[in-house]
Amino acid sequence: MHVTAKADYAVRAVIELAQSNQGAPRKVDDIAQAQAIPVSFLENILTQLRSTGIVRSQRGPEGGYWLAHPPAEVSLADIIRAVEGPLVGVRGQRPEEIEYVGSAEALQNVWIALRANLRKVLEQVSVADVAAGKLPKEVLALTKAEEAWQTR
Repeated sequence: MHVTAKADYAVRAVIELAQSNQGAPRKVDDIAQAQAIPVSFLENILTQLRSTGIVRSQRGPEGGYWLAHPPAEVSLADIIRAVEGPLVGVRGQRPEEIEYVGSAEALQNVWIALRANLRKVLEQVSVADVAAGKLPKEVLALTKAEEAWQTR
């Protein structure tokens, strides 16, 4: 899986908001500076996150952004889908929408299995987990294998 800069920035921004006082909104500049994200890029990302209901905003001098839900209720998958769409797409389509024939017929099952495994990790990890530095045991177990750290 290739994690785009947009998805990475979105996840980091939401985690930064999780660490904030939920009673007061955070300014875009503050979030951008805290996570070294370009402000103009972050503004667009926060707009998308607002339109999907992950964050909420307030205009004006005391305005800014904060989470629309408790951090434990927001998964990494929710954030990535908000800014990138479905977790696994093939040529812009969902795997279940594609029909392969002949020798490639089983390929649809490969894409669906890939999506299932991505979901297993990304939906299991919440913003609260990452912000607290305490990932679920099942996810940490995946990092224990030596091959998990090797680029292929």
